[in-house]
Amino acid sequence: MKKYLIVFITLLIIEIAIAYFHFNPFIRGFLGDVLVVLLLYSFAKIFIRHKTLPIAVSVLVFAFFVELLQFFKLSDTLNIQSEIALIILGSVFDFWDLAAYFLGFMIILLFEGKHWPRKDFFK
Repeated sequence: MKKYLIVFITLLIIEIAIAYFHFNPFIRGFLGDVLVVLLLYSFAKIFIRHKTLPIAVSVLVFAFFVELLQFFKLSDTLNIQSEIALIILGSVFDFWDLAAYFLGFMIILLFEGKHWPRKDFFK
């Protein structure tokens, strides 16, 4: 859908700017993680019209899974050297990242709950 494509592109530009310009730790470390959940959700919604709650939960689970991989130091285990891969995969586990992902999830539920019919929200 066009709306989600616009949101996705906007969030992608913001995320790239946050990574490139190395904003302060709160913006880069917390707000960037909140926005990445919204970014992934909006990307999925470009292709999937309904299923708001299942997509939001799937994005949250995916984000938690990536953080779990950071906990087990997957990037060190695989000896990943690529800066882009390290940005995407991450390299340091942080409990606050889980809180940021959950906040992003809650923002999705808050926004979508107001704008979608109840039947589409839970499908």
